[in-house]
Amino acid sequence: MSHKKHVILFKRFERFWHWSQAGLIILLMLTGFRIHGLYDLGVEFLTALRIHTFAAWTLVVLWVFAIFWHFTTGEWKQYIPTFDKIFLVTRHYAWGMFRGEEHPYQQSVTRKHNPLQRLAYLWVKLMINPIIWISGIWLLFFADWGAWPIWQQWGISLQAVAWAHTIGAYMMLIFFIIHVYLTTTGHTPMAHIMAMIRGYEDEPVHHHPRAKAAPKAAPTATITPGENV
Repeated sequence: MSHKKHVILFKRFERFWHWSQAGLIILLMLTGFRIHGLYDLGVEFLTALRIHTFAAWTLVVLWVFAIFWHFTTGEWKQYIPTFDKIFLVTRHYAWGMFRGEEHPYQQSVTRKHNPLQRLAYLWVKLMINPIIWISGIWLLFFADWGAWPIWQQWGISLQAVAWAHTIGAYMMLIFFIIHVYLTTTGHTPMAHIMAMIRGYEDEPVHHHPRAKAAPKAAPTATITPGENV
């Protein structure tokens, strides 16, 4: 089956940010589980704690750059919620894709994320991330802040903060597992993953109705020369 290459969907920084964030989150989860004593494997507690703290601050720096990039390039608009085709997309993930049906949402440079993706990413950015970072920073400086009268009056203990951090971490783990699974639901199991590596995704010609009437020709690449960072 012939394929057609889309224009660049994911820019260089976008791909760098995505994979760097993924690596750091995996490292944070592994070291976090060690800190909680879920496994040992010869890794010292203090070593895991130091790596966890370093990875956390590195991720904070990465997010600062990512936030700046999103607002200066206008890419923040990709996360604005929309209900356009949301029921069709929901039906596709719940039923249609198991029957071999085509995805009802077509990506473009200005509409990279379908309605469910937008809601999921917004949930991560506005709920999961704040829980993890606020509780994490509080844990890091609790020895200095915990003695403040206001926190004692509110009854905020070290254990409560630790539980909040753990809950946020497990919420991130659930999102991570679902996210990885959904990356395998393209027209090939590696299609979405390769798109985030190369910046573009090959799709079967029959995904594009106009291509059916076109005369047969050798596959052509329509990658936009160069890309804006």
